Amino acid sequence: MILYALSFAIGCFALGLLLNLWRVVKGPQASDRILALDTMTINAIALLILLGIALGSSIFFEVSMLFALVGFISTVSYCRFLLRGDIIE
Repeated sequence: MILYALSFAIGCFALGLLLNLWRVVKGPQASDRILALDTMTINAIALLILLGIALGSSIFFEVSMLFALVGFISTVSYCRFLLRGDIIE
């Protein structure tokens, strides 16, 4: 039963990742693209965690933490670049 739930969740997050990719390509403004990239990061983290559960490996949890850190830093730096024109003051 857990295998079916994992398969369904992986499919849902993969579909969400594809829809976010469409928003990145077709986004009318840069802020829409930033939000879609941030949501893609969250979906990728969820996929990594689900894959770790499915395979029974703990390395995926560590990779997801690193991916979350890099995703947060990149979102903040890209927003600062759009608002101020520079990242480092």
